[in-house]
Amino acid sequence: MSRAAPTHLVLIPSYNTGPRVLATVEDARRFWEPVWVVVDGSSDCSGEALLRMAAGDHGLRVLIRERNGGKGAAVLDGLREARARGFTHVLTMDADGQHSAGAIPEFMALSQARPDAMILGVPVFGADAPHLRVAGRRVSNWWANLETLWQGIGDSLFGFRVYPIAPLLAVMERTRWMRRFDFDPEAAVKLCWHGVPAINRPAPVKYFRPDEGGVSHFRYVRDNALLTFMHARLMGEFLIRVPLLMARRLRSSRR
Repeated sequence: MSRAAPTHLVLIPSYNTGPRVLATVEDARRFWEPVWVVVDGSSDCSGEALLRMAAGDHGLRVLIRERNGGKGAAVLDGLREARARGFTHVLTMDADGQHSAGAIPEFMALSQARPDAMILGVPVFGADAPHLRVAGRRVSNWWANLETLWQGIGDSLFGFRVYPIAPLLAVMERTRWMRRFDFDPEAAVKLCWHGVPAINRPAPVKYFRPDEGGVSHFRYVRDNALLTFMHARLMGEFLIRVPLLMARRLRSSRR
C-alpha cells in the first residue's frame, strides 16, 4: 500500500524511455502518493500511455512538455507546479527503472524528519553496472566535494534524491544552466553553498540491458564535456565563496 503526504511528492522526469517508464511509475505508486511524471518532449508515445494510466489513478499526474529541454528543465517545470500546489519537497528518480522504488518511504521519512536538508542517494552498484560509468563518476564526485569543502556530498551524479523545493527553485531560477545532464551535480553543490545540509543514504541501482527494455541517453563525450564545463564554472564561483564556506565550516566545528 502506498504512503501519502501533503508536502512530499515523487517527481519523475522522462524522455523517450518507452515501456520502461510505465513499470517505473507502477513501482513508485506502490510506495508513494502522489507521483508526478514530467514527459520532456518524448516522441515514443509514452506520454499518451502515461495519460491513460493517470486517467484511472488519482495519485498519478502527468505533465507534458512539448519540446525536449533536458532533465533539469523537466524537473524545473515540476518544481514550479509543485510549489503552486503547496508541496514543499520532491523526491526525484529516473524513469528508466535504475532506481529502486522500494527506497522511497525511507528517503521520504528522512526528509520529513529533517525538512531543512536534502537527502542524497549514494548508489550501491551491482555486477551489471558498466565499469566506465562507475569509475568515471569519481572524477565528478571529487570536484563536487572540493567545490563545497567536503560538506558531505556522497555522490554528485545519482538522481535519487529528496530536495526542499524553495531553495532549489531559488538556485535554478537565478541561472540559465542546470537544465540538462548537469542538473544533479550542480544542484547538490549550490544547495550546499546556500547552507542546505546533505544527508546521505545508500540506494540500490540496477542497469537494464537493451533486451530488458533498458534505455540510456548518456553520451560519453557530450555529457562529460558538459560536466567539465559545469565544474569550470563552479570553480570560478567557488573561489569567490571560499571565505564564506571556510567560516561556515569553522562555526560547524565549534558546535
